[in-house]
Amino acid sequence: MKEPKLREIDERAFLRRLTPILGVYAAAMEPPAEQLPGRHTIMERHTTYPGFRAFVAERPRSLPGLNGTVVGFAYGFHGARGQWWHDVVHHALAERGGEEHAARWLDDPMEVAELHVHPDAQGHGLGRGLLGALCEGRPERTVVLSTLERRPDTPARRLYRSVGMEDLLTDFEFPGGGPRYAVMGGTLPLAPYPPE
Repeated sequence: MKEPKLREIDERAFLRRLTPILGVYAAAMEPPAEQLPGRHTIMERHTTYPGFRAFVAERPRSLPGLNGTVVGFAYGFHGARGQWWHDVVHHALAERGGEEHAARWLDDPMEVAELHVHPDAQGHGLGRGLLGALCEGRPERTVVLSTLERRPDTPARRLYRSVGMEDLLTDFEFPGGGPRYAVMGGTLPLAPYPPE
């Protein structure tokens, strides 16, 4: 079977693929089913944010039964005041380290909103490729994201650390409850990936 190809897509192409994208999200994150309609709405809204950029990893269309199957995706945008995640994280960073600390990370950030690879396709460098493609050439000074806090040494956190990102908040609970997250940040451009 051919390896998935990374492809940059615009807002309209992202919205056309939103159902399979949500399928990858559900497989990777295992959220309660009742949360998926809300996640759909959030992802739609994110396409209107400034500097929106998205990539998908898709199986080749020429394979029978795998016509353009999305097996991974990543998207982000320019973070700014007035965006829910940005404001919540800014407040938490300012509380823990002061306003200057919060400004260092969130005055000019690229926010990686989602980066997921279907569990059946993990372990082949797709997450690494998606992150690199998403952040390449961005004009922002920093990159920030949140990742599940399941444990401090998940493959995702190892990936983010390998490009110079660091923990900004750990064991963090967003308003409304739910699982705990680590918020991580780094400077752009990302550090080169170390050899495998």
